[in-house]
Amino acid sequence: MSKYGETARGWKTFFWVAAAFNFAIGLAGMLVPEATIDGRTIGLLVFAFGIVYMQVARDPRRFGPVLWAGILGKVGVVALLGPGEFGPTGSTLISAVLAGDALFAFGFLVFLFTHGDLPDGLDGTSATQGEGE
Repeated sequence: MSKYGETARGWKTFFWVAAAFNFAIGLAGMLVPEATIDGRTIGLLVFAFGIVYMQVARDPRRFGPVLWAGILGKVGVVALLGPGEFGPTGSTLISAVLAGDALFAFGFLVFLFTHGDLPDGLDGTSATQGEGE
C-alpha cells in the first residue's frame, strides 16, 4: 500500500476515535443523574456531532468539509470554558475533555489543510463510485 493509502487509513481511524470521544462525552452528559436540562441538551448536541465525525470517518472526501463546524464547536467550547476550567478552581475531568477537544480541532485543521481534497481512491472509494445513482 502506498504512503497515501496508509495516510487515508490513519485519518479514518482518527475520525472514528473523534466519533467515539463525542459519543462517550455526549452520552455521559445526557445520563449523569445530576445533569440539568441544559447539560442534557449539550450532551445531546455533543453526541450528534459524534454522528458527523462517524460520517467523515466513513467517507473523508465527501464529508470532510463539515469538519469546519466541528472546529468551530470545539474551539468555541475551549475558548468559553477553558479559562475557568484550566485555572486552580477548575475540574480536572472537564480540563481533560477540553484538552481532547483542542487536540481534535487541531487534527481537523491539519486534515482540511493537507488532505481536504484527497485524490481519487485515497479514501477507499473509486472516482466512479456513486455515478448514475
